Amino acid sequence: MRSPRPPHPAVPGNLPAPVDRFVGRAAELAALERLLGEARLVTVTGIGGVGKSRLALRVAERSQDRFCGGVWLVELSAQRVGKRLAPAVVAALGLPDSSARTPSAALARHFNEPTEAAALLVLDGCEHLVDECAELVGALLSRAPRLRVLVTSRRPLEAAGEHCFPLSPMVAETEAAELFTERAAAVLPGFAATARRQREAVAALCRRLDCLPLALELAAGALRALSVEQLLHRLDDRFRVLAGSGRGTLPRHQSMRTAIGWSHELCSPEERLLWARLSVFGGDFDLDAVEYLCSGSGLAGDEVLTALTGLVAQSVVIREEEAGQARYRLLATVREYGAYWLAELGETEWLRRRHRDWYLGLATWCELDWFGPRQTEVAARLDRELPNLRLALEYSLETPGDAHVGQYLSGALWFYWVGCGRLAEGQAWLDRALALDGEQPEARAKALWVAGLAAVARGEPVPALSLLHECVGLAEECGDHAAAAYATQMLGAAAMVSDDLPRAERLLRESLERFGTLGELNAMVLLAQVQLGLVLAFAGDLAGGEALCEEVREIAADAGEHWARSYALYVLAYVRWSRGEEEPARELLRECLALKRELHDVVGQTMALELLAPLMVGEEPELAARLLGAARTGWSSFGEERFGWRRLDPPHDACAERARGALGEAGYEEALRLGRGDGLETAVTQALSDEDEDADGPPGPRHPKTAEDQRAEHDELYVPPGQRA
Repeated sequence: MRSPRPPHPAVPGNLPAPVDRFVGRAAELAALERLLGEARLVTVTGIGGVGKSRLALRVAERSQDRFCGGVWLVELSAQRVGKRLAPAVVAALGLPDSSARTPSAALARHFNEPTEAAALLVLDGCEHLVDECAELVGALLSRAPRLRVLVTSRRPLEAAGEHCFPLSPMVAETEAAELFTERAAAVLPGFAATARRQREAVAALCRRLDCLPLALELAAGALRALSVEQLLHRLDDRFRVLAGSGRGTLPRHQSMRTAIGWSHELCSPEERLLWARLSVFGGDFDLDAVEYLCSGSGLAGDEVLTALTGLVAQSVVIREEEAGQARYRLLATVREYGAYWLAELGETEWLRRRHRDWYLGLATWCELDWFGPRQTEVAARLDRELPNLRLALEYSLETPGDAHVGQYLSGALWFYWVGCGRLAEGQAWLDRALALDGEQPEARAKALWVAGLAAVARGEPVPALSLLHECVGLAEECGDHAAAAYATQMLGAAAMVSDDLPRAERLLRESLERFGTLGELNAMVLLAQVQLGLVLAFAGDLAGGEALCEEVREIAADAGEHWARSYALYVLAYVRWSRGEEEPARELLRECLALKRELHDVVGQTMALELLAPLMVGEEPELAARLLGAARTGWSSFGEERFGWRRLDPPHDACAERARGALGEAGYEEALRLGRGDGLETAVTQALSDEDEDADGPPGPRHPKTAEDQRAEHDELYVPPGQRA
């Protein structure tokens, strides 16, 4: 006969009392509670240290009133033998040991007794026992209808009726900073990140640690010996720094190396090899890149997808979806662990070169695709791949004998640097590439004319001249007629912003003749025609400039090209403004801005806002002044206002004078200040508000960037990886 059970306590169960405050995760808590109310088996999945156990225990604690039969925790990380699983659960519940029935049968009977109310069983740390857990949970749920099971595991059980709850690192950086600050205060009484410098250091620390809760808690413990700033500078050796004492914690949580290494142990040999090879990527990546880079010795091409699927299932690789395409990424800590094993395998150099070659090919294809209907897709693709492109550039410029590859790659991305709001960064890479002696004159010539283009776009025609003259000489020596044509075009553009219109017209016509001889037709060729049209318009030949740009508008529309077409619209708007045709000019500029916004062309948006402002000042003087303020922010992000070209001053000056008259000096200055604070994104949205009201919603820029953002991106480029904060 079964021994009588002791009377239930007021709240049955064995949940441990929390020893510190649960911080953040309000959205995840609510979502997990809802899911547990709807499903009988819920598995919280995620990489080690992401906070699965803490979240599950917090939900279990908050749910105790719903489970009169008790909330029972079974910690399984130390359970190494699957056959002892059921006895461990029996022991956790305090059930009497009976030889009359198996532990599984005893559990099923316990949870299905008529007197037993609904209960919640929490199985914590099941990733190494997924098969045994799936079998036991399936048996219990099928025989005990009032039972619910909450599991934490680095991979799903794949049991019938299972609902997965993938847990990511803390999404809100403010929550991560709150967690770090609270745990730091426990180590250093009175710690509070109140000073701006310290707040910025804590925020940077959270970002570097991917807002991973365990990493933040271990980092807080390191403050016994280090300041936040010192800790931040030592994160390149994060596995040594992020090691706790081990007292009062689960073995798998004693250090980040242990937490991540536990996942490594659970992987198959193919998965471990793929993990190591994936560490070569920066940012996220797609399946095509994985299959090209990571197949090889020890991992056949047809095994890559299977191994990748396994790593995703074990939460080592994070899967995301964008525009119907799956992409993947590693957390920084996971990547560093893989990089250690890649070095141990002796494959680092081979993989880095292979990685560089893949992204060199990507940049080449994107340059070709830039002239056509896929410009917006190309821009978005390069935004996503920018961390990998930076790694490819870094490798090329650091590897002896590969300088010419860095020169070619930095030049091939001209359209991205100039046309998609990355001018400062592009100039930095071009400067580094041209400071080296390359082995291929064609690659250097390409980098030279692109650097000249960037200098003109920044309003620096004098530095552009030396770059472009060197390009012409080098191109003539090696017979690179295309580079000579582009350099001639840029020399014409430099003459244009230097206000030497006759020379600009001659050089631009010469470049177009060269392009015609070569049979070259692309976005830069169309831009040369637009530049010539602008020169003619400024020289007083409005009809000539209009005809050239209407032709570009037509050719670009047929090709589906947006970038050069939008500059043609700008010139056409200038022609209309010069004739006093304000409404047609406004419509052309709004069309121009809509195209520029798709590509995040900072240069083009800034120019268009400067010309749109005087067309709006009569009806909306405050908005016009704010547009001028936003344009000033745009100019400051890449160069001198209006390229230092006095021909662009009259529309700006006319607008400023009328706005001052309507608003008064104080009102005008305040509107300018507000516009500078708004930045380009808000200003363009305001300028396009009439069109957006008729649409489903504004597309908005992919990555709104202020001048400060641009400078930060530029500065980051020059900090060696081992010293980054």
